[in-house]
Amino acid sequence: MGNFERFLSLWVGLAIAAGVGLGLVVPGAFELVAGLEWARVNLVVAVLIWLMIYPMMLGVDPSCLAQVGKKPKGLALTLAVNWLIKPFTMAALGVLFFQHVFAGLLPAEDAQQYIAGMILLGVAPCTAMVFVWSHLTNGDANYTLVQVSVNDLILVFAFAPIAGLLLGVTDLQIPWETLIASVVIFVVVPLGAGISTRKRLLASGGAEAIERLSAKLKPTSIIGLLLTVVLLFGFQAQTIVDQPGRVVLIAIPLLIQSYGIFAITYALARVLKLPFNVAAPAAMIGTSNFFELAVAVAISLFGLASGAALATVVGVLIEVPVMLSLVAFANRTKGWFGPPA
Repeated sequence: MGNFERFLSLWVGLAIAAGVGLGLVVPGAFELVAGLEWARVNLVVAVLIWLMIYPMMLGVDPSCLAQVGKKPKGLALTLAVNWLIKPFTMAALGVLFFQHVFAGLLPAEDAQQYIAGMILLGVAPCTAMVFVWSHLTNGDANYTLVQVSVNDLILVFAFAPIAGLLLGVTDLQIPWETLIASVVIFVVVPLGAGISTRKRLLASGGAEAIERLSAKLKPTSIIGLLLTVVLLFGFQAQTIVDQPGRVVLIAIPLLIQSYGIFAITYALARVLKLPFNVAAPAAMIGTSNFFELAVAVAISLFGLASGAALATVVGVLIEVPVMLSLVAFANRTKGWFGPPA
């Protein structure tokens, strides 16, 4: 690990500060970038995420995908945590904090809105950024792809019923264009590019050519991550400054949820004796969120200025720092698990 990567937490902290500062100084520039959307997916953020996950997609070997079915425990763990545990613990924490712990600090209507936003985050497990976290922990690229793909398939059918149940909304409208566009943009496009590049490199220079290109792209991947942080915090700079207390209150249960879900998944992975390159991505998928979908649904259901929308945005703001801390923890504890599968 080079010096630049070794101090990644410092660079992320500086990127957060830069994002908030630039968002306040040149808000018009961020508004312009925020308006570059297709199906509510920001295209600039999409390009930056491509930069981050493209190196991992180079490691996907289509011929190995069929072998994943012989190692079902990691996939079963991911699905159980994402759909049987995470949505309900998120709802429980929302109720606990905003109806009891923080009772009296907020108007009741705002508290209900924040609970709704948390629920939408809890029912939307990660699709794109998990490839970044998996890459930073040297996860099995093929297995991570299958975990994400199966998760997305279940998301199509399970998001509306579970969110509707927990929100008490029977006519929940899912922005299908956002869901489909996100899967295409964040999974299909970079996967196709990665497999195509891999095929050409294997034909011309073999596996060493792939390794050389991956090494060259590693700094690009981290720069993409830092620029994404700058944009995300720049988009919400005014909210952070105008409502710092509300942001902190929402962040507290979200932080507990994130670290708690990671701990549960990581512990179960160890009990199941999963190899580290499967266990780490499995824990990362359950911990991070499909924030594009959560934000879009919150806005469509409750409005752009609603507390639910604010709660989903706070989820976006804390995700990168939280996930980087978990990546660091996972890399330090890889000895708890067996050798790579």
